[in-house]
Amino acid sequence: MEAVLAHLRGAIERGEYPVGQKLPSESALGKEFEVSRSVVREALRGLQALGLTVSKTGKGTFVTATGPVENPTFGTYSARDLFEVRRHVEIPVAGYAAVRRSTDDLDLLGHLVERMDLETDNTAWVALDSLFHITIAQASGNPVFGKVIEEIRDALARQSSFLNQLGDRRTRSNTEHREIVTAIASGSEADAIAAMTSHLEHVEDALTTIVRPGHTTHQNKDD
Repeated sequence: MEAVLAHLRGAIERGEYPVGQKLPSESALGKEFEVSRSVVREALRGLQALGLTVSKTGKGTFVTATGPVENPTFGTYSARDLFEVRRHVEIPVAGYAAVRRSTDDLDLLGHLVERMDLETDNTAWVALDSLFHITIAQASGNPVFGKVIEEIRDALARQSSFLNQLGDRRTRSNTEHREIVTAIASGSEADAIAAMTSHLEHVEDALTTIVRPGHTTHQNKDD
């Protein structure tokens, strides 16, 4: 998928597929790259998330820009929308979870990070990732937070899948998730807030690097 997406992105940015032109069909691209149509479909979704193309039902995929947008869209919400909400919700939520979590909450979070460490399928990992963040929201003791994360769950899953395939985020995310769980288990509100802040900053930096290679949004203090 990464190779197909990189090739198509490069061809569009070089002008080989000008704005307004229709890309070859999924079946044609599958034959060209010797991959399945599902792989091609994922690559096309990646192009659309980057703002390079638009998909028209029954007509195909058309080029709409020669370079990626700075604010990609994942499902209903843009990356900027998601990061803004996550900074204002998930960071304080982690702090609340640290002081309000139950033993059952900690057991479930521990179980989820164990499964994510062992999971090799990207789709399954993304589902666990969403459940991980929802569980933290529920551990806050405030059901409204859980509803907020549920509302953006699909967009978060799309963004997470996109970052894993292009930004190699899974291994790093697993480490960051463990740090969040450790902080929540310690009961330290400050440590949990710091761990979630660091995680979200790394996620945002990964997306920025994909969209604008050579740029980062935050200076990584621990890298």
